[in-house]
Amino acid sequence: MGFAKEPRAARRSVQGALTAAVAAACVAGIGFSTAAQAADSSKVGLGLPLLTSPFWQSYNNYLPKYAKEMGIDILAPVNSNNDPAQQITDMNNMVNLGAKGIVVGPIDSAAISRALDSASAKDVKVVAVDVAPTQGKVAMVVRADNRAYGTNACKYIGEHVKSGKVVQIMGDLASVNGRDRSEAFRACLKNYPALSLLEIPAGWKGDVAASSLDSLLTANPDVKAIYMQAGGVYLSPTLQTLRRKQMLFPAGDAKHVVIVSNDGIPQEFDAIRKGEIDATISQPADLYAKYGLYYMKAALAGQTFKPGPTDHGSNIVQLQPGVLEDQLPAPLVTKANVDDKNLWGNTLK
Repeated sequence: MGFAKEPRAARRSVQGALTAAVAAACVAGIGFSTAAQAADSSKVGLGLPLLTSPFWQSYNNYLPKYAKEMGIDILAPVNSNNDPAQQITDMNNMVNLGAKGIVVGPIDSAAISRALDSASAKDVKVVAVDVAPTQGKVAMVVRADNRAYGTNACKYIGEHVKSGKVVQIMGDLASVNGRDRSEAFRACLKNYPALSLLEIPAGWKGDVAASSLDSLLTANPDVKAIYMQAGGVYLSPTLQTLRRKQMLFPAGDAKHVVIVSNDGIPQEFDAIRKGEIDATISQPADLYAKYGLYYMKAALAGQTFKPGPTDHGSNIVQLQPGVLEDQLPAPLVTKANVDDKNLWGNTLK
């Protein structure tokens, strides 16, 4: 998961879809209250954390496809622009519009509890996608094992770099995803004593990653590997920084900096083919959309689940009492399998 700030106008353009719909209803002689009541028919609200990342753009594109297949009536997606306070407001607005359920990608694992409590008080079901909340009631968390992201990235680097400095470009530590990936990568790297760790807390922001990496490489030109926790926002600035500092060499070259990423977007696949990066972990944007809506439909129908294997190749685990998470598969992608047509990043072309 990667986050980056975008202009307010971008947020307004997505949120404006709801306003436009209401305005059209008024022109047709239907008042706002009637439009709000029209939403009161088991409609499902969709809360996006941001739309500047190719990962979330892809997720957003999958939502209407799966909603149509499942017969789910959805409200126009709302983009919170990586602002936790705005996300709370957006969720409250969806509840006020009559949404009976909300599928949301939490920005801040703790802050979202306020919106979850408000939704629960009005019996509005919530499914969290990509990020698990630390408090509050949700029908299901749809996510992959983010600790495995950090561990698998570390293992790949440990197997391909004998010794030297390794940089971890971290996500937002207010998000459980950022914490899980960072902690797992650190823990795993202890198994490779010849590797030393340098860290950049970039908060899912590409510009922060670029400027911090530039400074770090100036002081440490002998870096041997980089782990990017979100290719959607870190890939381009990282490659640009390496290129500018004349450190971007293809895989196989003795000067190549080994790079492992997270997300599984087409841009990462292209970079693997070119030898610019070595691997990425394919975070399932398509399955996040599919099963986020699947569990929402089930919740609205009163269906509940228990920990254990699912019929779609994943495993449901209990995060805490009353909170379940469906941990979807997230395969490691390298040059050996980058052209696999089953990877969602290859289905967008």
